[in-house]
Amino acid sequence: MKQGRSLEQIASVVIDNERNKRDFICDTRKLNMSEGDLEVQDIGGFALTDLAHMQIAQRVQIPQKYYDRMRSDAPHLLTNNVNHWFHEKPETRLIRTLKGSCRAVLSNRYRVLDSFDLMNAILPKIRSAGCELSSMEITDRKLYLKCLFPRIEREVSVGDPVQAGLIISNSEVGLGSVKVEPLIYRLVCENGLIAPDGGMTKYHLGRAYGEEAFELYREETVKQSDKAFFMQLEDVVDNLLKPEVFDALVNRLRESKDQRITDIPETLEVTQKRLLLTDDEHDGVLHALVEGGDLSVYGLINAVTHTSQNAVDFDRSIELERSAWSLLDMPTNQLASLN
Repeated sequence: MKQGRSLEQIASVVIDNERNKRDFICDTRKLNMSEGDLEVQDIGGFALTDLAHMQIAQRVQIPQKYYDRMRSDAPHLLTNNVNHWFHEKPETRLIRTLKGSCRAVLSNRYRVLDSFDLMNAILPKIRSAGCELSSMEITDRKLYLKCLFPRIEREVSVGDPVQAGLIISNSEVGLGSVKVEPLIYRLVCENGLIAPDGGMTKYHLGRAYGEEAFELYREETVKQSDKAFFMQLEDVVDNLLKPEVFDALVNRLRESKDQRITDIPETLEVTQKRLLLTDDEHDGVLHALVEGGDLSVYGLINAVTHTSQNAVDFDRSIELERSAWSLLDMPTNQLASLN
């Protein structure tokens, strides 16, 4: 698995973000773009991140390619376009800021479930369950916590042991829900495979706020609702760490060893299209598949998860570890092309 930062480093970032975040609810008629900044009436200006620019483009329905061109070549034209649509088609938005930057422009129904609260709630549960944190990272997009449960270990085949684990992820900027998913850790090569089946997803969706511009604080009723959610999260962790749940996942991998690959180039072409691999990733999977010597769907999955360790960033590494599981569910016509 790709390694990120230590728990102490992650905690430091999360605590710092919690102290320096500011969230605002306001009508877009109280917003004004100016020279790459977003001015919030009566509050102040914030430098827009690339993600915030992307979210604005989506909301005002400017094609991203054209938005980016205006941003680089004609910033005044972009400003005029965005401000026009802010006022022509007003709506109430949640503006998430951090240390003077606008990091996200979201729906006024977006429910704040931040990583500070998530870690405070889930880390004690992970430790009490006997899990060990093995890999973690916090990016501009998401928080990731991977943990292993050494008490549950099985063999896919003789000499190929795997351990049970979990991955917990969350985005504070609208790029995904809170997720708890099974993780399968292959000991012989330290690959991590995420199995989205049977996990938990909690979307950041709550009640709508009004149009007046104001700073958003956590209400006591919301905190109580979050407490109930985190208790539900603990139940999911307990369920996913049951031996029978892990056995079902391992059995699917055992079955995939019987699905043989006879045409490597065609197999990689199908895989590249299915997983949206870059050319470099395609070459990495090919090399790992041949080097591993297991010409089965199971070997192909391991080739993808091995390649994930060299991904350009942690976000992409997780995408590859998660998408590799989908190779177990390829349609019959695609499987026929592999055999």
